[in-house]
Amino acid sequence: MATERSGSGRSTSPESDEGTRARSAGSTSVRSEPSARGFIDRYVFPDGELTGSGRIITEAQDVGFEVLHEENLRPHYALTLRDWCANLVEHWEDAVAEIGLPAAKVWGLYMAGSRLAFERGGIQLHQVLAVTPAERVDDLPLRPWWRP
Repeated sequence: MATERSGSGRSTSPESDEGTRARSAGSTSVRSEPSARGFIDRYVFPDGELTGSGRIITEAQDVGFEVLHEENLRPHYALTLRDWCANLVEHWEDAVAEIGLPAAKVWGLYMAGSRLAFERGGIQLHQVLAVTPAERVDDLPLRPWWRP
């Protein structure tokens, strides 16, 4: 049974669900300069919260999960956003027809700005894999199975 954590700081005890794997993604800013959070909070994710990977890992361990893997997906997400931006440009008329011009402009600006932030290292996206103590993890490789 897969469980997603939003990084909100809320978690349940792993003992309540034997065999639960938790996969969590946290996004953090790595700079102290002015940010676009006001724009994002108002127009894109009104209830969004950026939670760092350190907090997510600490909270998962504090309630009994075993963290098996953590990975920064920043370079991958920059490429994903590059492709999403290109797709939006290619299908601009369809997007405007579907959600309206104001919303299409907001999402285009958000994705373009986020792409730059990911490319330049100003924001990160971490994925954390954690399991309950009762879960067998014999099927996971002992080292990453991909090439960096």
